[in-house]
Amino acid sequence: MPKRVIQGIEELKTLVGQTIGVSDWLAIDQARIQLFADATGDHQWIHCDPERATTQSPYGRTIAHGFLTLSLCTLLSDMAFTIEGIRMGLNYGLNRVRFPAAVKEGSRIRLVVTLHDIKDIPGGVQGTFKNTIEVEGVEKPACVAEAVARFIA
Repeated sequence: MPKRVIQGIEELKTLVGQTIGVSDWLAIDQARIQLFADATGDHQWIHCDPERATTQSPYGRTIAHGFLTLSLCTLLSDMAFTIEGIRMGLNYGLNRVRFPAAVKEGSRIRLVVTLHDIKDIPGGVQGTFKNTIEVEGVEKPACVAEAVARFIA
């Protein structure tokens, strides 16, 4: 999908309740899962041992860490939309995160971003976004995260 370009904070304010972007599909391979495991020290076999996961996991293969999936919101958001005319955007935190479905190695994910709320803050705005990471061909989302970001004009 083409990346959406939002023309500044004033246009962003008009988009409350709307989907503001959908990313391209991103393949999740074992190399990415392993890099995340190495970076975080989380080498649980369900993520890092393809042979064991094939025989012992209910998924039949390794799965991505939930926090890997969540961390990809930044990359996927950048694919989905941009806001022109701001000095910077800052991750302000998360209100709620859930992982309803696993991301199996070899699958593809994408992000759908909906602007839930926006309010003025000194120098800019604070937005609350519903980030839904979908897995291609899977009914349940892999991750639903209510993220809060600040944009400084």
